[in-house]
Parts: sequence; C-alpha cells; structure tokens
Amino acid sequence: MSNVRVTFLPNDITIEVPQGEILLRAAMAAGVHINASCGGEGICGKCRVIIEEGPTESEPTEKITPEDRARGYRLACKTRVTGDVRVRIPVESAVDISALLRKSPRQTATVRQIGFTEIKEQGLFVPAVEKRYLELTPPDAQDHLPDVTRLVNHLRIHHDEHGLEVELPVIRKIPSAFREQDFKVTVTLARPVRESGKTQIINVQAGDTTGQHYAVAMDIGTTTIYGQLVDLNTGEVLAEHGEFNGQISYGEDVITRIMFAEKGPDGLQTLHRVVIDTVNKVIAKIVKQSKVTRENISLITLAGNTTMTQLLLAVEPRYIRRSPYVPTATIYPPIRATDLDIDLDSHVTALVYPQVSSYVGGDIVAGVMGCGMYRTEKLTLFMDIGTNAEVVIGNKDWMACAACSAGPAFEGGGIEFGMRAAKGAIEDFSINPETLEPMIATIGNVRPKGICGSGLITIVATLFENGVIDNQGKFDRDLKTDRIRENNNVYEYVLAYQESTQIDRDIVINEIDIENLIRAKGAIFSGCMTLLSEVGMDFDNVEQIILAGGFGSYVDLGRAMVIGLLPEVEPEKVVYVGNSSLLGARMSALTNSVRQEVVSVTNMMTSFELSETHSYMDHYYAALFLPHTDLNRFPKLTKRLQEQREMIARIRAGEGK
Repeated sequence: MSNVRVTFLPNDITIEVPQGEILLRAAMAAGVHINASCGGEGICGKCRVIIEEGPTESEPTEKITPEDRARGYRLACKTRVTGDVRVRIPVESAVDISALLRKSPRQTATVRQIGFTEIKEQGLFVPAVEKRYLELTPPDAQDHLPDVTRLVNHLRIHHDEHGLEVELPVIRKIPSAFREQDFKVTVTLARPVRESGKTQIINVQAGDTTGQHYAVAMDIGTTTIYGQLVDLNTGEVLAEHGEFNGQISYGEDVITRIMFAEKGPDGLQTLHRVVIDTVNKVIAKIVKQSKVTRENISLITLAGNTTMTQLLLAVEPRYIRRSPYVPTATIYPPIRATDLDIDLDSHVTALVYPQVSSYVGGDIVAGVMGCGMYRTEKLTLFMDIGTNAEVVIGNKDWMACAACSAGPAFEGGGIEFGMRAAKGAIEDFSINPETLEPMIATIGNVRPKGICGSGLITIVATLFENGVIDNQGKFDRDLKTDRIRENNNVYEYVLAYQESTQIDRDIVINEIDIENLIRAKGAIFSGCMTLLSEVGMDFDNVEQIILAGGFGSYVDLGRAMVIGLLPEVEPEKVVYVGNSSLLGARMSALTNSVRQEVVSVTNMMTSFELSETHSYMDHYYAALFLPHTDLNRFPKLTKRLQEQREMIARIRAGEGK
C-alpha cells in the first residue's frame, strides 16, 4: 500500500501515512491535537476539520449538516485519506495551551502557607533525597581500601550513616569522580520510607555540588500535566509549566483511555509513550526556564489518578473498569526514572503516590496531604472537580472517599459548544431580565468560540435565576424573545450569533446541554450526600469545604450553590487550594515525613463504591433538579429566588423596574 501526504493547517505540519489511514490517527502521529472527546467513536462531534484539498472517504454523520459537508467539514475520526490532502483545523477543534498558563483568581494565601515555611517550622524539612559533601582520605601505599568501602566507612564514621547500599551504576561513576578533585566529592542519599530500610547512595559527583540540589514534582492529570522544579535547599519553586496530556487525542476520560489500551497489543504502549512524551516536554520546559542542569536533579515525585498512574507505568488497566473494580497495585516502590523513559539522568529516583482504589487515586491522596486535611480536627469535605470528580470527607482521625461518575461536562464534554478553559471560552454571563438579551465575557476578552465549565455553571445559574429555565432545565417557551428557539426538536438559547463569534455558527446552550450539567452536578452532590449519610452525618456537620483542581479555583461559589453543585454554606467555610495534587507532590519531595505518612493516610481512607451503595441512587434522583428536590437544603437561595422572580414578573408586566 502506498503512502500519502497529509498537511495540517494552520500548524503547517506534513506527515506521510498509509493510504486509507483515519485522519484522526494521522493527526496523532503528527503530534497535532484535535479535540476528540469520545476517543474516535464519532459520538461527540468535537473533531470537526475542513478538507481544503485532496481526496478523502468519510462516513455520513448527523454531527455534520449537509450544508457544512458541502463546505468541506468532516469528522476526523470518520474520515480516511485516499490521496495527498490539506486539512485545516478550525479554532473550535484545536487545543489552546494558553489557558494552562493563567493564574487562578482564587488561589489565596491558604495555598501559599502550606509549603516550605510550614514544613521548616514543624521541623519536618528532611527531603527524600539529600546531598552530602565529603573530603575523603586518598589511598596510599599503606591504605588499600577499595573506593566503595572508603566511601561507606567515611559516611558511617563521620556522618552516622548506616545500612547503606550502592548499586552498580553508581559504582561505575566512583573511580573517575573520586579522582577528578582529589577525593573531594558530593554524594546523594535516597532515604528509605521505613526506619528499617536501607539508605541508597544514588549518585556521586566530583567537588561540592550541595548548593545545586533539585527535584521535579508532577501532577499527571487526565487532561493536563503540570510540573514544578523545586530547589531542595530553599523550598523555592524555580519554574512551573503545564501541557495538555497527549492522551486526550485518544479519549477525554479514563474509561475511553482504558478501552483504547484494550484495542490491541500496542494500545497500552501507545498511551504509555504519549504520556511520557508529555512529561518529558514539561520537564524540558521547566529545566530551560530555571537554567538548572539535569545532573543536579535527584528526584521526581508523581501523583495521578489510578488509571493515569497505571498508564504512566505501562501497567495493564483493563480491570479498573470491570467489576469488582480492582487496581493492579496501590503502592509502588521507588523506580529509576529512566526505566520509565523519563528524560532525566540515570540516578534520578521516581516516587509515585499510592492509590486508594480503582477510582480514587494518588492525586487525591496527594491533595489530602498537600492541603493538610489529614492533620486537621475540623470535619472537612474535600472536592476535586475536573475530568473526574472525587470527594473525601473526614479529618485527622478518619476519612471516607468516593469517585463520582460526573462525566466530562465540567471540562466542556457532552456540551454542544463546550470547550476547555482557553482563549475565547465564555466564562461569565449575565442577562437583561426584561429583554432577555445576554452579556458575555470570554477568556482573553476575544470573540467567543465555545463555553468552558465554569462558564456553563454561570450561564445555567443565571438563566434559572431569571426564570428563563425551570428547575428541570427546560426553557419557558412563552417568553417573548428570539433568543429562545427550537432546533431539531430541541429548544436552545442563543448566546452569540454567528457574526459575533470566531466560528461559522451561532453559539447556543440547549436543553440537552443543561440536562448533562444537571446530571453531572447531581452525581457530585449526591456522592457527598451518600458519604455523609453512610457515616451518620449531614452537610450541617461539615466545618470546612476544600475545593481543589483547576476547575475548583475558577468556579463562582454562589453560582455553584444556585445549581446545587455545592451545598448552601457560608462562604468563609470554603477554601480554594488550586492544584492540590501538585502541592502534595511538591511536599513529598521536600519532606520525607510526608512520604512516610502517606501509606498510613492511604490506609485510613475508606473507599465507597457509590454504584454499590444503596442510598446513592435515592440521593442522585433527588439532586436532578435546580438546585435540588428538597428546597429546605437551600433556604436562603429559595427565599432570594422567590423575591427575584416576583420583581422580574413586575418588570415584564411593565409595572416598573
């Protein structure tokens, strides 16, 4: 079979692929990201591209209208290239990394206080790896000790270090390192988790390099991968960078990733390679920013959910999604980073946060430890809302946790014009109660091209507050406005007409979108309710709520309560901690005590499988309304809505404003 050339615009990247290759696969091979929420099943309709030139074969789909098809639009996952082609990726189908670089407006002092200063004040600052400068006595005619014995004896006698181990790669470095600066060397020691364990000598360098001692902390997210380069002498974060996880081209969520890994013998290795490529891209960026030499990086700490961890380690994930939902392992030993193909020196140790269960992973354990929940006496509700949603309830004495099957709505998935939080995404919205005309604000203050998760919450909450939709998310069809219309038997509200957008269509929110959001928020709220009821408590007993994750940092607290995503609580009870997984990964690098405590914290986290918990479905169905079936849970909101609706009714009746 002959090869054909595919050129992707506006990237201007050309790749040769076998004739008949699926266009989405060609993009993956070229390193060109195209939104593909469903992993290439043709369900989401997100991978729209424009065939500008060249022959293709494409299956018909309801996701592409006849008018759009005539203009060259196709779904990349359902199109085969049969000759040399030029393909343009429209803005709504591309991945925009700019949003990963913006800072959360709600990352308060709470985040900054949980770090190096607190660790030092509590006497916990003993990094998992440590550098020691040594001046050894050179051998002579009377001293014939082997180099390794000389090193071990010096550490035992002068530094009270016992139970040392030296592996072959370090032994190979020793002869030249010792003699380069007359037996003046720096050794790097990796501390054991348990006191009974062995301390590893993982590196030997000529001269004194103790002032250059660094670690990499990484959050391996389903959607994004963030990394920080940390100075282990000062605790300072020298550089930080985020990239979209390259696996998003193979599916938006963990289930589609697992399904891809099962497709053939190369599926798992492909996903492993792609996530490692993204990790290496992040490392390259932060190393360049900080101007640190890789030789002086001694440690990398990694936190991710259970599926991401197993894919990172190339461990078969298929049984995570099959009853009885068993992960391969919950605790992993220290790993040589190069064994994972991570682009760091051979001496670098990789520490992987342990998992709790198939759907509560190391990112949540890292978050619980990073925000200090495991040390507080306050009854705390910890919520990490992202591509996956996990909740933890408890304090220093006990914790219960669960994963909520919320779906991808909060990341823009399952929403017709949904998108990730990137430039052009609608993130704020208001409406004139009389004319029902909208006012929108986008990330970057540019023309809109879609709706991000926090914007979706704001839009639905505002429409509900103004009586445009009812508590089931259905539009009031009697309202006099052209903004509400019927399209293919589905009612929708026009947020922006085509001439005001970046794309070639009106941007709307429809009743199916709203229904998907209600299901997503219902899954999270009912998950919290189920955990609380299983331990004999209610929201009234919760003393603080910790919102984690990028989404949690941007969501409007009041709007989240309006739709019933969060319980009605006093704002001062809510703490925003941003990327708690990355925070926990950094703390694990800075203090070995956190690493030593992590196993006991994991063991005290009782995991509930919600689908097998009898009360869950009752709580779920009750939460499938705005804000909830039981309005007694939202008394202040109910009173305010009643007053607002009465005022709006008077305005629309022309009785004054």
